[in-house]
Amino acid sequence: MHYVISSKHFRILYTKYAIRYTESMSLAIYRKYRPLSFSDLLGQETIVKILKESAKQDRIAHAYLFSGPRGTGKTTTARLIAKIANCEKRISDAKFRAKGEPCNECSACISIDEGRNLDVIEIDAASNRGIDEIRDLKESVRLSPSKYSYKIFIIDEAHMLTKDAWNALLKTLEEPPHYVIIILATTETEKVPATIASRTQQFHFQRITIKQISEKLIHIAKGEHISISKEAVDLIASAGEGSFRDAESLLDQLISFGKKEIVLEDVEHAIGKIGFHKLSEFAGFLLEKNTDAALKALSEIHEGGYNIAQFAKDLIQYLRRAAVLHYSPSMRELFKKELIEEYLTMLAAHGALFKESDLDLLKKLIEAYGNMRYSQFPIIPLEVAIIEGLKK
Repeated sequence: MHYVISSKHFRILYTKYAIRYTESMSLAIYRKYRPLSFSDLLGQETIVKILKESAKQDRIAHAYLFSGPRGTGKTTTARLIAKIANCEKRISDAKFRAKGEPCNECSACISIDEGRNLDVIEIDAASNRGIDEIRDLKESVRLSPSKYSYKIFIIDEAHMLTKDAWNALLKTLEEPPHYVIIILATTETEKVPATIASRTQQFHFQRITIKQISEKLIHIAKGEHISISKEAVDLIASAGEGSFRDAESLLDQLISFGKKEIVLEDVEHAIGKIGFHKLSEFAGFLLEKNTDAALKALSEIHEGGYNIAQFAKDLIQYLRRAAVLHYSPSMRELFKKELIEEYLTMLAAHGALFKESDLDLLKKLIEAYGNMRYSQFPIIPLEVAIIEGLKK
């Protein structure tokens, strides 16, 4: 027996299935906990203040250039501007507009958050870098918004565009329609032509501090009903290297293992990187000229399957900070952006032990790191550097 389903019933069944399928798929943590308003955007207080004030006064620019390290909120901020521009509550409610925030309740805000707003076009310049793609953009610019007030074009990794593509984009930036907002995001602002940059409002996003990343990771862990140790949080935050997204992706990876409790060892094995306490202990062996203890500890790290090149890199960074604190104790204030107070105290103690001869050891470690990346036996250059550097 054959059953005939009308196109209307098919659409209903398909929609219900699609909704159930979408709901069954878990969002990546960095998307699930992406800031929905300017007040949620951490680590970029100055930028938030300026953009909120612009939103309050309805002075949204036609073009922006966001630069800075990866995972610091550039694309998220671009989407927030898109919401601000098209938020229906802001348009109809002057009192709400004075808050300088999107409502996150109207159809415009919701559709932008869900990535299905036809008036917000995101272009990845890393894979769409040619003049043809920019010509398509120019054609799209000529068309009025399909439903809302503004059409927003977000060009990510903008520095990847070709010279011809930049020239084509320049003409659009010179005379954009009143309903168009173009936002360029890049990690390499020096590659953006001056003729382009001068036609935009420019904002530089700062690297996120370890403390801010750690606080957000703890917030996420609570939201996911996961128990996570302080040491594990600190290592994940450190591994993120100033990027919320990288740290959140690593936490997502650890949660996907199905464990309800994450400890330091889980993180160490996941990223092949040892925690700060073990790193500090090893640095202590070097500064105390304890060659035997240093080589034994290095052997254990190697046998444990950790990434030796990454360990060497972390060790160089540790000793560099200790040296800086030895010669310039006031640098501790600047290091607070990168490290928690407990780690700074440990570093300061080793800074007090640092001697001028240890600069030679640091140079040998840097040379060893360069050799390790091309060696089939990466532990050997590091062992040689330690032995030679600790000779009395």
